[in-house]
Amino acid sequence: MNFAEAFAACPLVAILRGLTPADAPTVGDALADAGFTLIEVPLNSPDPFASIRAMADRLAGRALVGAGTVLTVEQVGQVADAGGTLVVSPNTNPDVIRATVAAGLISMPGYFTPSEGFAALAAGAAALKLFPADGTTPAMLKAQRAVLPRDVPVLAVGGITPDNMAEWKAAGANGYGLGSNLYKPGKPAADVAEDARRYIKALA
Repeated sequence: MNFAEAFAACPLVAILRGLTPADAPTVGDALADAGFTLIEVPLNSPDPFASIRAMADRLAGRALVGAGTVLTVEQVGQVADAGGTLVVSPNTNPDVIRATVAAGLISMPGYFTPSEGFAALAAGAAALKLFPADGTTPAMLKAQRAVLPRDVPVLAVGGITPDNMAEWKAAGANGYGLGSNLYKPGKPAADVAEDARRYIKALA
């Protein structure tokens, strides 16, 4: 499964901040069974590379797994070593993006302005993450989409709920990153699965 296939199947990124390696298998299964194909473990989680490795092996062929909050070139190498595929950042760092592409991984950097968006694309980003989306409005994304390449996926990340996805989609969002509204540390896998299905239903 490549990124284009995974994104077409389900344009939702599960952001599992705080996930532990012990919970990674059951939470990963819950998300994949619900239909999620893109999963990130932020690097400010406990032992994130162990969680990435566990889910990347377990969900091979079902979902792409990677890291979030990737801030350095060194961390890109660690994601690759753990078997991760996705490299998601909160910021636009061309060095990190270029290192990601050079490693054969998928770069999904955070951006907020058109200048950051174009800088990210010039460095090789596969998709853009409008972050924090809850710090702006769909109207701003709509204005940006007038100039950003139409074939570049843009994901709204921050404050996304099943109830507000439609307005972001109307403004030009192609997908969404889902954090604490989908997963919090200690949340039972069955509850994660239930909320995952609610998000997928809201895509329709």
